[in-house]
Amino acid sequence: MILIAGTLFLVMGLVSGLFLVLAPLGATPFQPGIVTWVLFPGLTILGYVFVLLASRTAIVPMISRATGGALLVLAVVATVVQIKMANSIVKSSASTLALWYVLGVGLVFGTAGLSFPTADKTQ
Repeated sequence: MILIAGTLFLVMGLVSGLFLVLAPLGATPFQPGIVTWVLFPGLTILGYVFVLLASRTAIVPMISRATGGALLVLAVVATVVQIKMANSIVKSSASTLALWYVLGVGLVFGTAGLSFPTADKTQ
């Protein structure tokens, strides 16, 4: 049960980050509120911890790398959107602060997840 809850929390956290990236593009009919800003890193970390607690030790590096990769992808998408908006390729329908937020959180937690040590295969 904790694995299911953790997976749902993790997915909801990543979807919150996606909403934060899509909002300045006007791709969604709503603007994310403060709850979405808090839930993006909060649910992502909580879900990650729950999934790790329910998992075997052997797949922990895979979970860490998958979560880190997803966060890094969000950071890269936020960066690409920032560059497009800065060069007037895409018009912003809202503040770009959410993009900077996703970029910062994604870079920090994404690189941390991707740098998780893998199992030693030489033994």
